[in-house]
Amino acid sequence: MKKPVTIKDLSKHLLLSTSTISRALTNDKNIRKETREKVLQAAQELGYKPNLTAVNLKLGRSNSVGVIVPEMITPFASQVLEGIQEILWPEGYRVIIAQSEEDPQTEKKNLQLMEQFQVDGIIICVCDQAVNQSLYLQIQQKGIPMVFYDRISKEMEGSQVIVDDYMKSVFMVEHLIQTGRKNIVHLHGPSYINNSAERFKGYKKALEKHKIPYSPELVIKTGLTFDDGMNAARQLLESNLPFDSIFAFTDTLAIGAMNYLREQNIKIPEQVAVASFSGTTLSTLVYPQLTTVEQPLKEMGRTAAEMILNKISDKSYEDKTVVLDAKIKIRASTTV
Repeated sequence: MKKPVTIKDLSKHLLLSTSTISRALTNDKNIRKETREKVLQAAQELGYKPNLTAVNLKLGRSNSVGVIVPEMITPFASQVLEGIQEILWPEGYRVIIAQSEEDPQTEKKNLQLMEQFQVDGIIICVCDQAVNQSLYLQIQQKGIPMVFYDRISKEMEGSQVIVDDYMKSVFMVEHLIQTGRKNIVHLHGPSYINNSAERFKGYKKALEKHKIPYSPELVIKTGLTFDDGMNAARQLLESNLPFDSIFAFTDTLAIGAMNYLREQNIKIPEQVAVASFSGTTLSTLVYPQLTTVEQPLKEMGRTAAEMILNKISDKSYEDKTVVLDAKIKIRASTTV
């Protein structure tokens, strides 16, 4: 493999000092125009490329931003990342992506890795609202700004990009009620995720508002995967509890439940209506198409990226919470 051309190689080729070569390459005003042009021409001819890592270390920055996502199985993270890239790439920033795999210890290792890479900032969707709080604080105290999106650390101060999980859940459950549903199941996400608690509160508030008694047995605490959704639906059918609709924590859980119900020849929405929260492209790829709260995922990414750029350029930039509007998308899974 051919070795990369260095400043020393240019120095030998042009019989100039390495300091003169270096200053010519950085457009130093004290270097004569003729010398600069000669150096740049030789650099092009020999295929010299600057060592960006060395340059960035000299300047005290890496021109990179770390992004940590809980999972890459669903389109959720990819749509957010698309928005992040739209903002950061034109500004000359590389995006380093790491997946926590819904494991706080993996998230911790990823955060430590970002520190080692000396990223200029970190954008993160946390997998557990409590476990790594001290590490978030430690990283920010070292001068690496952070922006949290979607899943946040509730007790942690910092810049955040979220939607109103509580109110949008109220509206979604109200939609089910307005279609005549009264025995509404909630597939409750893990308690260590702040969004899960907010969506559950919205579910209960809608029932209370419409004077429908809250039944704890209609709340199924579950995980985050398609299989978890299927298992929750199986548990419901085996319990023989009467239910006419499901409001799921995420599209993933809802689709898992829908798949199992259809396997059991239960008609959707005629016998059981299904609604959820997330609004990924998956909601339009299933049959029937899924009624969901559609989060503005690309906008979430763009907003988080703009905030991290502000925090990188201005260390005194104040933390703030941006609440984006999510849309209720009514589709065939809840309406005949």
